[in-house]
Amino acid sequence: MKPKSLYLVLCVLGTIVPYWQFVPWVAANGLHLPMFFQQMLANRISAFFAMDVFLSAVAMVAFMRIEQGRLRIRGRWLPLLGLLTVGVSLALPLFLYLRERGLEGEEN
Repeated sequence: MKPKSLYLVLCVLGTIVPYWQFVPWVAANGLHLPMFFQQMLANRISAFFAMDVFLSAVAMVAFMRIEQGRLRIRGRWLPLLGLLTVGVSLALPLFLYLRERGLEGEEN
């Protein structure tokens, strides 16, 4: 499988799998942000994963900025949108897809 194809598959999985857990929670609780953060940080294990994802997002934004400056990647705002609406699980493979496409010289 080519890297671009793999990254697109990971984009789909990176959207479906987190939302598979998030959508039922929102359906049951609404967008109750205090409850969301309370449950996200309910114990040391869940806080570990939350902090890991947060720091991964910060590192990913730094990586995206550096690479976008080097490669002039088209659609570079899409991974940031993916990060804000889904998370790292979508944003990272989407950025890698766009980067790979740019490295191949494709414009579409």
